[in-house]
Amino acid sequence: MDFGHTPFSCRTLSQSYSMIFFSAVTEVRERFVARAVNWVIAAGVTAGVTLALVLGSAISTEGAIAATVSASDVFTSNISPQASDVLAADVSASADLDASALNQGFAELQPAGLVSFLPPGNAITDGRALLRYSLPIDNKPIRKIQKEIEDISSLLRVQGARPFAAVERNLKYCRRILLKPEKILASVPAERQAAAQNLLDRINTGIADLQGYVEDANRDAIYPKRTEVLNAIGDLEALMVVGFPFEVPEEYSDLPRLMGRATVELETDYGTMTMVLDGYSAPLTAGNFVDLVQRGFYDGLDFTRVEDFYVVQAGDPPGKEDGFIDPKTNEMRTIPLEVLVQGEKEPLYGYTMEQMGITLDDPVLPFSAFGTLAMARPDRDVNGGSSQFFFLKFETEMTPAGLNLLDGEYAVFGYVIENKDILESIKLGDRIKSMRIVDGAENLVQPA
Repeated sequence: MDFGHTPFSCRTLSQSYSMIFFSAVTEVRERFVARAVNWVIAAGVTAGVTLALVLGSAISTEGAIAATVSASDVFTSNISPQASDVLAADVSASADLDASALNQGFAELQPAGLVSFLPPGNAITDGRALLRYSLPIDNKPIRKIQKEIEDISSLLRVQGARPFAAVERNLKYCRRILLKPEKILASVPAERQAAAQNLLDRINTGIADLQGYVEDANRDAIYPKRTEVLNAIGDLEALMVVGFPFEVPEEYSDLPRLMGRATVELETDYGTMTMVLDGYSAPLTAGNFVDLVQRGFYDGLDFTRVEDFYVVQAGDPPGKEDGFIDPKTNEMRTIPLEVLVQGEKEPLYGYTMEQMGITLDDPVLPFSAFGTLAMARPDRDVNGGSSQFFFLKFETEMTPAGLNLLDGEYAVFGYVIENKDILESIKLGDRIKSMRIVDGAENLVQPA
């Protein structure tokens, strides 16, 4: 196998797979270690300060802060200044915590510059949710409803009666927003209004059903209904997208592009996985992939790399070539690294986020979901991707969001949304039986 076309080289240490070492580039390995240490220290700061705040008079807040600052002084010059709401989230979970104590704690932390060093909150680990949030729309009411429904899953992880009360508040808030449907429908073009109204009715009905399940404390019924409502929300949000959000640079006009989204089915010996490719965020990467699927390029190819808790990789054709040879040029077709950064109007092309000095920003399509789909490339050639791709087998300990060093280094262009557990069954040497486009083929634009 050619490791030059892998996400990055790694080995595991101990049976618990507790740490990753990157063997390709020393500075990358050092950066990972520094971030990992910083996260541990920051977590210690959070725990120490939170404990001090909760205990109130029993422990001096100033003393706890002094202790945690003293313990981490040696690391503060290396801690990445990432803003976080974790402390606020942790302490707000305690109904007995005095808000003034919390404010005092933050007041003490800010002069020391530690608030910005606290570890980030929980990453979104559901591919469908990431695809919803990556849609190029700006409708605050539907986004608020989406977030309240998504949060139900987290609320229900707490045992007892209180979670149902919290879920009920979320649902009531959604119902209030839905009392003004015109604010949601205002973002939908006229020709799609009827379809949008139908979806809005389904959302209303689904939320009413959820309220009934909450009253009955029926957890088993809440989860599938939540998924149903979120799917309707995603379909409604998709109706709000008008046109394409940016112009692909002219220098890449000789490459296929996906001007929207496409759904792909990948058949294996263990079943069929369904993936959604996001051309809104990565039109060249997704377009290259869809073009190869339509050519039948991937059918019959081996999975050439399979690692527990890490990746499943395929797309290396037989023979000496590492990628797709374009019959028009008789040369290997390569695509530039393509990463859309949150807050930006168009993707970053040809450079990693680290090379551009924006490592504290987040990509629109992050490596935070099991079944994240991305392009492989040579270690030292960010623009050398061709046909090889990989799925990330996301594990919070092995590949934690914000610490996995993949974000901004490799181009994510979709997520597995159905039967992702098949990735756990695939073994080295297994083959892709077939791949086919089942929706969105019309969004592929070939070069003139």
